[in-house]
Amino acid sequence: MRRLAALLLTAAFALPAAAQADPARLARIRAAKMPAITTPVPFDTPEADAILAALEVFPPDNPWNQLVEAWPLHPDSKAIIASIGVTKPLRANPDMGFILVPPTQAKVPFKVTQYTEEADHGPFPIPDGVPIEGWPAFYQRDPKRAKLTLDDVQRDRANLGGDRHAIVVDPVNRVLYEFFETKKTDAGWQGYSCRFDLKSNKLRPDGWTSADAAGLPIFPSVVRFDELQRGRVEHALRVTVTRSRKAYVFPATHFASRLTDKALPRMGERLRLRQDFDTAGFTPPVRAVLDGLKRYGMLVADNGLDWCLSVTPDPRIAPIHDELRKVKGGDFEVVTAPR
Repeated sequence: MRRLAALLLTAAFALPAAAQADPARLARIRAAKMPAITTPVPFDTPEADAILAALEVFPPDNPWNQLVEAWPLHPDSKAIIASIGVTKPLRANPDMGFILVPPTQAKVPFKVTQYTEEADHGPFPIPDGVPIEGWPAFYQRDPKRAKLTLDDVQRDRANLGGDRHAIVVDPVNRVLYEFFETKKTDAGWQGYSCRFDLKSNKLRPDGWTSADAAGLPIFPSVVRFDELQRGRVEHALRVTVTRSRKAYVFPATHFASRLTDKALPRMGERLRLRQDFDTAGFTPPVRAVLDGLKRYGMLVADNGLDWCLSVTPDPRIAPIHDELRKVKGGDFEVVTAPR
């Protein structure tokens, strides 16, 4: 029965060579029944796992869902990899959490304080429990910050600063809201805001940023507990680099650099773990990430630590950083979409 469903989906969603998707992934998602959502659901809960299992994030041919195993090498692949660092390790950053909201979630005002002309303006369905970047695992695992409450973090009472990303997902309407330099004040929420329709392949306007420097969404790229439990990461990942080029390539819409060296990666550059890299000796969660990097790759999304992937700050995910560090930059290659 599963094989028949996969064959039917293959026929129904025949895509061009540059946009091949996994029909088994789509069949699994569409066979799952999404639970009723009546109140906000934090990402680090079994309730969220069940909702996410039934959530179709973007259409099958979306760049985040494309299989890139057979994509050709970029002609400057070796030079680009060298510019990021051949011997530098792959890293995991427990940074990007999110909250799922019902379609009835009340919308509240949001003051745009960054990139006003490139922002989507509210009001937005932001619940009281929206996590700020790193909450909760990053704080719980740091003795100096373990006593901070979510309200402390939302208001930045400890003056930690940083990018302060926040993500809200309406899974019923399939709408994504992402925020940057997010802060709660007595007057309400403020920062930068943008919106993505998860039913559409529509990009940000050309030249516009998003909550990520590349103009890309963050939520579709993050490694989550439910997919590690399932043993399959079935989407492209988000990666940061210290130095990027003053250029962007589809699906990115924005650059964040003054450097013009062609050996540097552009925003939106697609990198893939080499097919001959042996993942057999890794634990199942890390193998799920690495196999996903072979099949879907990762997109350069922001400036930051080299070779750094985003993982949800979910206390249920055991630290995988040290194990990922066994993978080096030289184990990757840059690919381009077939023509």
